[in-house]
Amino acid sequence: DKDLALVAVSNFDDALKHASQQLQADTDVVLAAVSKSGLALQYASHELQANNKGIVIAAVSNHRDALEIASQELRADRDVVLAAVSRFGSALEHASQALKADKDVVTAAVGNFGLALKYASQELQADIDVVLAAVANTGHALGWASPELRANKTVVLQAVGTSGYGLKHASEELRADKEVVLAAVSNHASALNLASNELHADKDVVLAALSNGGCALGLASNE
Repeated sequence: DKDLALVAVSNFDDALKHASQQLQADTDVVLAAVSKSGLALQYASHELQANNKGIVIAAVSNHRDALEIASQELRADRDVVLAAVSRFGSALEHASQALKADKDVVTAAVGNFGLALKYASQELQADIDVVLAAVANTGHALGWASPELRANKTVVLQAVGTSGYGLKHASEELRADKEVVLAAVSNHASALNLASNELHADKDVVLAALSNGGCALGLASNE
């Protein structure tokens, strides 16, 4: 009974699993199901998984892993993937290679989950706009940036200002840059451990770390 099925799928995540094949192919029932739990897409008919863009968009907007269930064609559909990554940046993992190289798609992904930079094309991992968006979300995303951008002071300052431990991924030269290290230890005192040995002995850096965390003295040089 369709009315009963609509009530069930609107209240229970896996109700569609137990529905008849006819109901698993019913647009209204499946749309209600994936709106409750995006993962219900796996129980929809192959036809709806592969060809019903509206249902897939509803699913990927609800759950991070729903994009993986979608057909290869829809994982290459820009509207579908934008809907997914705008809510769950990590869903970029399941996008087509072409869309992993789409700047708008990747920027949307890293804007809410910086570590999605991991799944971007090498070209976009070297794009300063994309990387700045990623490290603004989490400094740890710096680890997936190109070597050139890990040596870019503007990028690294943004990264360590967001997450002091992002200093770990900066170039050796910038881990010896006083301005960068000051920004890092001001965010997280223990980032001093990641700085160059020379800056362990710098009074300003050590004081900044102490004023932030109060436990950095053991990391400082005795000089």
